[in-house]
Amino acid sequence: MAENSQTRTARRKQKKSKKKPLWKKILLALLIIFLAIGIGVAGLFTYYIATAPEIDASKLSDPLSSKVYDMNGEIIADLGEYKRTKISYDDLPDILIDAVTATEDARFFDHSGIDLRRIGGAIIANIRHGFGSEGASTITQQVVEKSFLTPDKEIKLKVQEQWLALQLEKDYSKEQILEMYLNKIYYGSGAYGVAKAAETYFGKTDLHELTVAEAAILAGLPQRPSAYDPFKNPDLTKERMETVLKLMVRHDKITQEEADEAMKVDIPSLLVEKKEVSNPYDAFLQQVEKEVHEKLDGADIYSDGLQIHTTLDKNAQDYVDLLLSDSENNPVAFPNEDLHAGLVLLDTKTGAIRAIGGDRNYQNGWNYAIQGGSQAGSTFKPIVAYGPAIEYNKMSTYHQINDDKPYEIAGTDQAIRNWNRAYQGWMTARYALQESLNVPAVKVLEEVGYDNSQKFANNLGIEFANGRPQLTDAIGGADTNVNPLQLAGAYQAFGNEGIRYEPFAVSKVVYPDDRTINLAPEPEVAMSDYTAYMISDMLKTALAQGSSGGPARISGLPIAAKTGTTNLKDVEGTKDSWIAGYTTNYTTAIWVGYDESNRTMNDEKWVAHNLFKQLMTKVHENVETADFVKPDSVVEVKVEKGSNPAALPSEYTPSSEIVTELFVKGTEPKKTSERFDMLDPVKGLKAEYKEDNNSILVTWNYDSDEEVNFEVSASVNGGDMQVLSSTEEKQLEISQVTPGAEYTIQVVVKSKDNDQIRSEPQSVKIQLDNEEEEEENTPINAVSGLTAVYDPATSIIDVNWGYDGPPAAFEVVVEGAQGGTQMVESKGIEISVNFTPGQVYTIHVTAIGQRGANEGSRGETRSTSVEIPGNDDTNPDPEDEADEASNPNSDNQGDEDNGEE
Repeated sequence: MAENSQTRTARRKQKKSKKKPLWKKILLALLIIFLAIGIGVAGLFTYYIATAPEIDASKLSDPLSSKVYDMNGEIIADLGEYKRTKISYDDLPDILIDAVTATEDARFFDHSGIDLRRIGGAIIANIRHGFGSEGASTITQQVVEKSFLTPDKEIKLKVQEQWLALQLEKDYSKEQILEMYLNKIYYGSGAYGVAKAAETYFGKTDLHELTVAEAAILAGLPQRPSAYDPFKNPDLTKERMETVLKLMVRHDKITQEEADEAMKVDIPSLLVEKKEVSNPYDAFLQQVEKEVHEKLDGADIYSDGLQIHTTLDKNAQDYVDLLLSDSENNPVAFPNEDLHAGLVLLDTKTGAIRAIGGDRNYQNGWNYAIQGGSQAGSTFKPIVAYGPAIEYNKMSTYHQINDDKPYEIAGTDQAIRNWNRAYQGWMTARYALQESLNVPAVKVLEEVGYDNSQKFANNLGIEFANGRPQLTDAIGGADTNVNPLQLAGAYQAFGNEGIRYEPFAVSKVVYPDDRTINLAPEPEVAMSDYTAYMISDMLKTALAQGSSGGPARISGLPIAAKTGTTNLKDVEGTKDSWIAGYTTNYTTAIWVGYDESNRTMNDEKWVAHNLFKQLMTKVHENVETADFVKPDSVVEVKVEKGSNPAALPSEYTPSSEIVTELFVKGTEPKKTSERFDMLDPVKGLKAEYKEDNNSILVTWNYDSDEEVNFEVSASVNGGDMQVLSSTEEKQLEISQVTPGAEYTIQVVVKSKDNDQIRSEPQSVKIQLDNEEEEEENTPINAVSGLTAVYDPATSIIDVNWGYDGPPAAFEVVVEGAQGGTQMVESKGIEISVNFTPGQVYTIHVTAIGQRGANEGSRGETRSTSVEIPGNDDTNPDPEDEADEASNPNSDNQGDEDNGEE
């Protein structure tokens, strides 16, 4: 028993030792996993194939028509309405077949619909560079895709494409499939199919007349029909033609010598005069085509049967077209036919493109609104300098910048100068941007730093030519170029509280199978709300008050804008003229210039401003436009002018020295300026009347180290205060004062350095004695030296007298004469009445007081007599008159006071 037991144990050990090794178990597990994956993939592929669309013969020949709709859902273009010329396989020359197959599908006549070798190469490329980086579609697959599928790079669609290609090859010959392909594809310039393309570009209706170069051009066009359009881009066309010729040589379709000969041709010399197939919205449709191609992996708006819903505002677009036309109704006058223009109008709230002006009288040519670009000039200042400074440094609109001299560029002999060659010293950021001064802009860029500037601009969709900004990007004069679409896209965020939308023309696309793709972009926070508001407020000032904003100003509309120009070195005149601006509703950017690289503008630069004013006025008609709303992150603060750093005004700061500026909340000034604080007033102010010279002597005390003057003013009898003098002395004599008047005398201390720095006024009153009051108890005197002389020649008695006493008038009575009483203020009178010859007349003169207590008082009357000569005594003795004049009753005391009061 024991022996048998040991035998069984040994057998168990032996059996255990014969179990499979670990590596075999792992291999078996992997095989099971791969088998499961294979079964799963096979099942998935089977599902893809089962759900593939049926081959519909009616869709194989002609491209599906795409329709384009405006913002309100109204159709604006049916892109299938272009003329086509269908051909059969027999119409195709060998050179064209060879060019097409060498370029698109070298083994077309050998494979069964799919090219396994090409698929292998594509798989390797996709593993290295990501799925979709390289395709392996044969001509047959391209026919299937354009007829039944979408161009999306999805595994499902690729599987269905390959399956349907195999099915198509079963039902149709290679010749029929190639015929379908060449009749279906789009060749640019409105040409569908190779026959129409040959006629459009080369004027040839017989394809057998095509040269090697022409066949190569046609074979290369379908890859990028707009980019390789020989009418628009002959240089790119030639590059593509060279690629096709190399492929034809590689696949033994032509010799190297034939390829070299074909390369010698001048592309424009092959072309016929372009016959435009224009749509009224061609400039806008060009952007539509670009967006669909980029966002939908190469979808073709001309051949994929799409329903394309756009953001176009037909009314705005029609007006843009009018502004860029030669119509006599155009309110903007263009100086010549050579001047070009491009503009874009956006919805500020959404970034939707409402209108595009590609050029003047645009006809599907170079689109200045969305292609290429130019230096942006001063329109870059908010993007590269001031915006980043507010965003990252929380710079205020009051921020002080020293515009003292040209800015020397380190390491060079060059300097940045202001456009007006004037330098004004310290100024606010608001004023520097308003006047578009270059030196402050580059200084602000240096303050905020190039990294922050780059980050801010990138957030607005601006990419710098050298990766990061250069110093002169602050003034838009470096290597970076922009077009109106890019510039409008950047400015839109300023008007939308810092929220940016990538400008877009296509809101959604509906495929033939009713699948809908929404293409409207998502909002992005490009900057803080305080930056957006403060830049907007500064640009409102720039447009309303800036030196260059005049022609673009729009009364009553809350609008912000910045102009910009560029110049050629050492050449007078403007190369590019820009204006970009916005309200809370619309944003626009406009460029004007010439094609020639060295041609400049003078007055033509104002065309951009006029376009801006007309466009923004029109689109805001009958539209409620809200002003920019100040966010809680911004505070308005009254600041004393010239304070650096910013300081609050004191209670003594004159209103003319106070400005209101914007600060990011928490950075506003807390310190109060002492610049206009009051000086100490004078002390011991006195006023003393000096009788000897009829003056008032004013004196005061002042004890201070300040360099001051004393301003002395006076008012008389409560009248207005009049400045008399400014003196450094501590006294002043006021001469020729008026007796009896009350004088109020005021002294103010003023700083010699600043007239605005003053003290509180100190005043003193003085009442002068009245001479009339001194004389009120003085009796009215009698007149003296009274004389009366008759002049027979004139029949007048000449009466004269003297007077020394208080002010008085004189009563003159001629006794014996009718109406012989008169009042005079003078000390003499001529009496002329009907005198009776031989009669004696007595004349009485009495002084009567006129002022004060003496008013009405009468002095003693003095009298004198004169006899009128008779008819026989007409020549009296002169001495008799003399004797009469010396009558002792006259009290004549001389005449030194005669004629004076």
